[in-house]
Amino acid sequence: MKKGKAVVVGGSIAGLSCAHALIAAGWDVVVVEKSTSPPSGSPTGAGLGLDPLAQKLIGSWLGQPHLLRNRTLPLTIDQNQATNGEENFSRTLSRDENFNFRAAHWADLHGLLYSALPPDIFLWGHLYLSFSIYNDKSNVKLKTTILHTGEVIEIVGDLLIAADGCLSSIRGNFLPQLKLRYSGYCAWRGVLDFSDNEHLETITDIRRAYPDLGKCLYFSLGYKSHSVFYELLNEKINWIWYANQPEPKLKGNSVTMKVSSDMIDKMHQEAEKVCAPELVRVIKETKEPFINVIYDCDPLEQIVWDTVVLVGDAAHPTTPHSLGSTNMTVLDAAVLGKCLEKWGVENLRTALGEYQSIRLPVTSAQVLHSRKMGQIKQGLVLSDRMAFDPMMTSLEECQDLQQKNMPFFGDVPSILK
Repeated sequence: MKKGKAVVVGGSIAGLSCAHALIAAGWDVVVVEKSTSPPSGSPTGAGLGLDPLAQKLIGSWLGQPHLLRNRTLPLTIDQNQATNGEENFSRTLSRDENFNFRAAHWADLHGLLYSALPPDIFLWGHLYLSFSIYNDKSNVKLKTTILHTGEVIEIVGDLLIAADGCLSSIRGNFLPQLKLRYSGYCAWRGVLDFSDNEHLETITDIRRAYPDLGKCLYFSLGYKSHSVFYELLNEKINWIWYANQPEPKLKGNSVTMKVSSDMIDKMHQEAEKVCAPELVRVIKETKEPFINVIYDCDPLEQIVWDTVVLVGDAAHPTTPHSLGSTNMTVLDAAVLGKCLEKWGVENLRTALGEYQSIRLPVTSAQVLHSRKMGQIKQGLVLSDRMAFDPMMTSLEECQDLQQKNMPFFGDVPSILK
């Protein structure tokens, strides 16, 4: 039986997940990444939440499930509460004590996935340029530039996997008119490291106000704004604060913005109006907060073209309100791997068709649900309901806020059983 070869563009969590899943399926894999080396030194990125299925899949790829548990903290509670920062008022809106997620730092998860892969499959410092599909559709050829020499090289494989993020240039070859949809708000993000006792009083205060910190995913909803925070391993607090604003102008191929001290000062002033004072102190004491501009797009009608397949944010740019992006990505990779293992490289088209038929209905529903959750929590106008006000909400509306309402929440595709 012929052994398939896949070329993965993107060395982030989506690319690493695909590498694990395809190697497990018996494929050879090459990962092309423009960064000159894997992340090291100071942690990069921010926090994320892993659902039980993603935990199980990652554990199987690592070969030692305890490794993931040792690098994450439990999120057993999902709690929403209304907060008025100026009046120092807070009340619980909903609470789910059977959540069973785990909180990870992006860098920790990336490091775990990377260290469990053969290092020789990675081409670091290689900038993707273009691809072409052979006339007989038998192979795909990728062109990349080696950044430190400028040399252009070609890589041939049976399959090209686009794991190049929500601004995917590979997707742009097939959908050149596709535009991402600006959500109407941006997310200020940061991680406060309190391991040095410098922030002891701030941490004591927020633990007093939020006693389940360390096992709870807290959503704090204010007027036309909301924040999310939870604890990470090694004495860190991950926080996100969403602010409605006109769409900023982005530079380069990233949805992350660098910020000035004036922007940070203004953010602190605005946060004081809607966030609890204990959270405001955490925000103010965080070094180097940054902005993510929040986009998604209407669900795609297809994510497979001949021998090219989209995964992760390239396949379904989504807002972050259902903790969906990483979990969707991990499941994309696992399903793709199982489809390829089931059908073999000789039936590649059938395998990719099954992958698309399994994942597309699920991710499409999840993207639209996450969009609606963001609109509700930010107090934006919806066609079918009044703008949400957490201070005047009904019990039914409160239950709608829970993470477990996401479509296909907890479902396991039959191909993984």
